[in-house]
Amino acid sequence: MTAPTHPPVRPISAEERAARAATVFDHLPPGTDAAVLFDDQFIQYYAAFAFHATERPIALILLPGGERHLFVPRLEREHAQSFAQAEQVVDYPEYPGDTHPMQRLADHLNSLGLGRARIGVDHDGYPPVMGYSGPPVSEVLPDAVLLRVSPQLDAQMALKSPAELDLIRESVRWGDHAHRLLQQYTQVGASETDVEGQATREATAAMVAAIGEQRRTPNRWLSGAVALYRGQIGAASALPHAMTSGVRFQAGDTLVTGAGAGVGGYISELERTMFMGEPSAEQRRFFGHMLNLQDIAFEALRPGATCASVDVAVQAYVDREGLRAHWRHHVGHGLGQRIHESPFLDRGDPRVLESGMVLSVEPGLYVPGLGGFRHSDTILITNSGMEILTLYPRALEDLIIG
Repeated sequence: MTAPTHPPVRPISAEERAARAATVFDHLPPGTDAAVLFDDQFIQYYAAFAFHATERPIALILLPGGERHLFVPRLEREHAQSFAQAEQVVDYPEYPGDTHPMQRLADHLNSLGLGRARIGVDHDGYPPVMGYSGPPVSEVLPDAVLLRVSPQLDAQMALKSPAELDLIRESVRWGDHAHRLLQQYTQVGASETDVEGQATREATAAMVAAIGEQRRTPNRWLSGAVALYRGQIGAASALPHAMTSGVRFQAGDTLVTGAGAGVGGYISELERTMFMGEPSAEQRRFFGHMLNLQDIAFEALRPGATCASVDVAVQAYVDREGLRAHWRHHVGHGLGQRIHESPFLDRGDPRVLESGMVLSVEPGLYVPGLGGFRHSDTILITNSGMEILTLYPRALEDLIIG
């Protein structure tokens, strides 16, 4: 199978990340003096530092004008100095240490004159990871005013730049390639584990040969080009989040897939419903309903519409057709650096869709004993509507194996 060909992949530039940090205060409440962020995905977004979160706290301090201070344990100092895009790296010896890292963070914030400041935070302290415990920021900086700002940061992340869209489109191409291999190698009697492994290995090798290793801009969620069933085979495909079980494919199975690729720290989402052999009348009926649901979502996606309105339109069809017993989840979610980002195509999310947002569209129906029926496509909200970024066929006849 021929792998994709295309221009070289360019990572997010240091200048773009610096601009994110410089403009973050445009998104924060007026009068915010600094931001202190603990979420590893925010830290990667603003400072290009990808790391394994452990019990040792890591934080990013953002100052007006875009200055970034990265607070890390001693064992990460060289790592941060080599790869992070921050104006200052501050380290502490170890956790919990003679002086707790959160007190050391407070000491640094006090040295910056922020002891009585208005500080935006994603968490009031480092979250409980791998047994971590420690005082919240509000305790070590009792005179500061803390403002929860995760929604504002998520809103900034939701609007993708041209460079981000280039990486997402590249992810789409390699996810498509991995999925084609997955479908090619799936056959009655084959093992889920073997098919997934072969497709993922070959697709990843082709991607590395074409665009090189993506080691300095890794993605926490996907490594290489990946195609999986995640256990959604046969009756278990009716479990929206099943787990890989290593079963063998049988004639008549309904299959639900997942594919994507980590490229420059960004991902895409491709899912398809397939069938082992000629589908039954019931399989065809639910597949048709699922396609109708996705088409309704596509028609509703446009700038100025709310996320809620998309989900409401889709669920109106669910109720009209008597499918409520088979409905399990909202229509979709944002994605880009994370595999799930905000906003959410859910009737409880009032946010307005804007040009530059990238989302999954994945309404599903789940029929116990028969299977799950879900396609997922990555879409871009444009100035005039939306663009489907994924490339894979959606029609039933293209998704019958054997």
